Amino acid sequence: MRYSTTVNGKAYEIEINQDGKVLLNGEEKNVNFLNISDSLYSVIIENASFEVVVELRDGIYNVLMLGDLYEAEVLDERQQRMQRASAGFGVAQGEITVKSPMPGLIVDVRVKEGDSVEKGQSMIVLESMKMENELKAPRAGTIGRVHISKGESVEQNKVLLTLV
Repeated sequence: MRYSTTVNGKAYEIEINQDGKVLLNGEEKNVNFLNISDSLYSVIIENASFEVVVELRDGIYNVLMLGDLYEAEVLDERQQRMQRASAGFGVAQGEITVKSPMPGLIVDVRVKEGDSVEKGQSMIVLESMKMENELKAPRAGTIGRVHISKGESVEQNKVLLTLV
């Protein structure tokens, strides 16, 4: 699986192969993880051992290692596709039609017609391939129309809602 990761503003490409090999920006690294408790991990990187605390808050991983706090955003291949699919949403004004980036099941609709939303606010949760994906507001605005409801199956490119 390939991950696009940003740690304190610096971008990394991480690939974890089926055989457990880890590539960091194309360079093979000897890495081993062991989950000790809910948020505590034992990590061995190139034969150096570390205890690492990892907490997920608002889609950002807070990682405490050797007394330093790092903020990491991690996107897997599916999330990267969704981000690319929604890249065209950068409209500052006017009506925006939010479409499903992939087929799936609507798990939650967190907005209703007339609601005001802020940029980045979660509007819909779409389950696809057993993964829940949050569809977030591309900009601040008002929900004009909601075209779907919780529990509904949708196809790729189905109009989910309009933002005005």
